[in-house]
Amino acid sequence: MLLDATTLHHYARGAAILGAGGGGSTGVGLLAALQAVEELGPVEVVPVTEVPDDGLIMPVAGLGSPDVTLEKIGNPRMGVWLREMIERETGLRAHAMMPGEIGGGNALMPVVWAAHAGLPLVDADGMGRAFPEMQMISMHLAGIPATPTVLIDERGQGMVFRDMDAHWLERAARAVAVAFGGFVTTADHVVTGAQARTSTVLGSVSRAVRIGEIVSGSRSDRVSSILEHLDGHALVTGKISDVDRRTTDGFVRGSVLIDGVREDKGRLVRVEIQNENLVVLEEGRMLASVPDIITVLDTQTSDVVFTELLRYGQRVTLVALPAPDIWCTPRGLEVVGPRAFGYDFDYEPVGSILAGLPGAPARSAPAEAGR
Repeated sequence: MLLDATTLHHYARGAAILGAGGGGSTGVGLLAALQAVEELGPVEVVPVTEVPDDGLIMPVAGLGSPDVTLEKIGNPRMGVWLREMIERETGLRAHAMMPGEIGGGNALMPVVWAAHAGLPLVDADGMGRAFPEMQMISMHLAGIPATPTVLIDERGQGMVFRDMDAHWLERAARAVAVAFGGFVTTADHVVTGAQARTSTVLGSVSRAVRIGEIVSGSRSDRVSSILEHLDGHALVTGKISDVDRRTTDGFVRGSVLIDGVREDKGRLVRVEIQNENLVVLEEGRMLASVPDIITVLDTQTSDVVFTELLRYGQRVTLVALPAPDIWCTPRGLEVVGPRAFGYDFDYEPVGSILAGLPGAPARSAPAEAGR
């Protein structure tokens, strides 16, 4: 598969839906990716099975607060610099890049970096969605060392981290990202082809493209199309009545209130945020939580409203999609479940929650796009 001027639009739409409101807006990332493939040619997407056992794969992503990326766009050469740093640190030649996460702009920028670095992109990622912290990645679950990790900003100022576990890496790299202006680019949890086959979420790039194609091909009611093809649930349709959002410690944190309209009139739903949408609460009860994918859609266009773009008065539909299977295991929930974010309750799949709430709005259908 090639990512070019046609497939990139579908890829961006699918990655936005999988991002759970995070990963950064796909708007800038899509423009940058389109420019990169126009100047340098399409980026090849290769299955993990085609990477040699000892082929070095670089998982790459942005690190920091998504709202900073609205003004701090970055530099397309960052991919070249990351490759040079990783090759110098490991003594190995890079074989391919891989999105660290398949959500939002963090799915698009690896296309730019791969194009400029002259590398293909592996059809996989480390999350199957987007998460805010560096230890929240499938390679960490599989025991892949977090370091060596390289970090670079848009001016080419870099830093190398060695001999740290994923939790210490998150603390150290986050602090550096704040010092560098709130956003940087990283390559961490570097894997070989053999390791990637058992430690990554396979098929993520092609899945995002497929989701985008399905949604783009829907002639009417794209929200329903998303729910039908991804086994999703609509939680509420309404108007945003309040946004409490702040940038602190390298994250966007806060909450948003959605006042129900039409059949949901009289309901008031709260979404809590840490870069991504974390939990949905109504009258003290949980409607959905991580690791399920909670996404705010524009009611009329079905476009994803990213957490840094939520505004008072927007008409939205809040939906929840099932989490990738890897995060629903006991070990996965320990890393990305509600308690990992400080909540005093356990994860329950959104479908089970809604099934236990008579009268609660729930729509679902057998998944076609897969996970």
